[in-house]
Order: sequence, then structure tokens, then C-alpha cells
Amino acid sequence: MEDEFVLNVDLRSDTVTRPTPGMLEAMMTAEVGDDVFQDDPSVNALEALAAEMAGMEAAIFTPSGTMANQLAIRCWTQPGDEVLMEAGAHPYNYEAAAAAAISGVQIRTIPGSSGLMSSEDVFACVRVDDPHFAPATLLCVENTSNRGGGTPYPQEQLDFLANGVRERGLKAHLDGARVFNAVVAQQSSLARVVRDFDSVAFCLSKGLGAPVGSLLCGPKDFIHTARRMRKMLGGGMRQAGFLAAAGSYALKNHVSRLAEDHRRAKQLAAGLRRLGLDAPEPATNMVYFEIANANQAVESVGRKGIHVLSVSPTHIRAVTHLDVDDAGIEAALAAFEAV
Repeated sequence: MEDEFVLNVDLRSDTVTRPTPGMLEAMMTAEVGDDVFQDDPSVNALEALAAEMAGMEAAIFTPSGTMANQLAIRCWTQPGDEVLMEAGAHPYNYEAAAAAAISGVQIRTIPGSSGLMSSEDVFACVRVDDPHFAPATLLCVENTSNRGGGTPYPQEQLDFLANGVRERGLKAHLDGARVFNAVVAQQSSLARVVRDFDSVAFCLSKGLGAPVGSLLCGPKDFIHTARRMRKMLGGGMRQAGFLAAAGSYALKNHVSRLAEDHRRAKQLAAGLRRLGLDAPEPATNMVYFEIANANQAVESVGRKGIHVLSVSPTHIRAVTHLDVDDAGIEAALAAFEAV
């Protein structure tokens, strides 16, 4: 007999969230214009809010985190340059080789521990000026690290990396898709986390719960160039204020609540350990754990309405977010207990 679908607890990603009633109200009442003419008041307000929170001069609203990262790479580099990033980083693994296709750069990967690069490894990859070598001109740092289990960089390590590469002639970009998870976990602020970086990109559509969109923040001239590049890539949007209103609502209402996701991730990991599974303590909202026949386990719990991702034949990822409550965590544990 097939298991009944009694629940729909979606732990595959924090991108699966749906707008809250308050967010929907903000979207329905948004004042809009034409963002390509830069006269959409809701987009302008979101960009001003993002720049203020990041402690940077300006910001630009983009449809996705991938576009925000690729705009940064395009604006900070020239064709033939080299971009340094950790081997598991999103722009290297999940952005369809866009850095090569759009910016004409090569990516040099650096092995990390829990997704975090050491300064020694990074600085060792900045090669001497020689016609044989591609010049390294940009360091990309992903914080938190997705493939590193949602691990945030210690603040002093971020500062040392950003200042160290600047002394060596590079720019530093923070891929902060989930940077607010780091902000909350470390009881910090976005401006402090990114203080020594030249630019930062962050997503609204992950833990913050907006339906679409990301922000790229940096100096005014950099954002001016990024705006032209966004248009070139097809990222110019018209009445985008309906989406921007959701983003502003998220930034004003959904940052501090990320602590609930972190608590539930710890609750889930602890429960999995009680079941005898290897589930390290999560730093933020991602639980990676080891289980025999991961694909089969995913299918089994899926029949009970619990949805997770297998990331290898023996590992599963579960991500907590605002659409998963305590009852959902308990239901997930009950499903895995029955596997």
C-alpha cells in the first residue's frame, strides 16, 4: 500500500518559499514605474535600502543571484584575466560557465575546508606579473558556503582576505547569496560583514523569502557600468516594483527571523543523530547528512510528503526556511526513522 501524502514539507532548498500575507500585501499596493527609465519608485527604494544596509554607495536590482555575480565579474575584470574562488563556489559550479562565456575570464579554484578558503592558499595563487600567466584581478568569496554546509566565514578571516588581495592589486567580491544567514548567526550587520569588500551580491529569494531577485551593491561608477551590462544581458525590467516591494518587505521583516531557521536546522540535525545518522551540527540553515542509498531514501521520505535532495549516493541536504515549522521538522524525523 502506498504511503499517504499527509504533509508537504519541502526541505530541498530555501528557494521554495512562498510570499507571506504581509509580503503579498506589499506587492499588491506597490507604486511602480518603468525601471529601465529608472523611474520605478519601489525599485529605487529597494536599491537605496540595499546600499544603505551594505554600507556602499549604490545598488542595482537583478532578476537572479547568478546575474548579480556575473555583473560583478564582468565589471571588475577584462577578458584574459583570472578570477580566484573556492572549488565549491557557486559561480564556478552552478552558473553555466557564464564567467568564461560573458567575461572571457578563467576561474582558478582553491580548495577549502567546509567551503572556506585560507588566506595562505589564496595569496599563494596570486602569481607574479609574467606574460605567460593570466593576471588575477578578482577574488570571489561565497559567504555562507552552500557546498560547505552553510558555513559562514569568521569576520577576521573575511577582513584579512579582502585587504590581502587588495594589497596585491585585486578586487574582492562577496557572493553573499545567503549572507544574511551569516549576519544573524554572527549577530553582526551586513555593512560590517562586507566592510572591506569592493562589492557584494545577495539574494532576496532564498532565506529572506521573496519570490524573485537579488541585489548587487558597490561604488556608484561600478553600479553605473553594471546597469549597462544588465541591459546587455537582458536583465532590464519594466514594472519591477511589484517584485522590489517584496524584496523591501523581506529586508525589513525577514532578516532576524532567520534565527528560527538556524534553530530548526539544529533541531533536525540533532534528531537525525539520535537516529544514528552522521549529521554534523549546522552553522546556519543547511543540514548535510550521510545515509546509505541516499536516492532511495529521498524517494521513500518523498512518498510521505518530505522532500529533500540527494547530493551524492550517500549524502542528503535539507534546508530550513520560513515555510518549515517545528511540526515539519518532527514529520521529517519521523519519515527518516521509518526508512
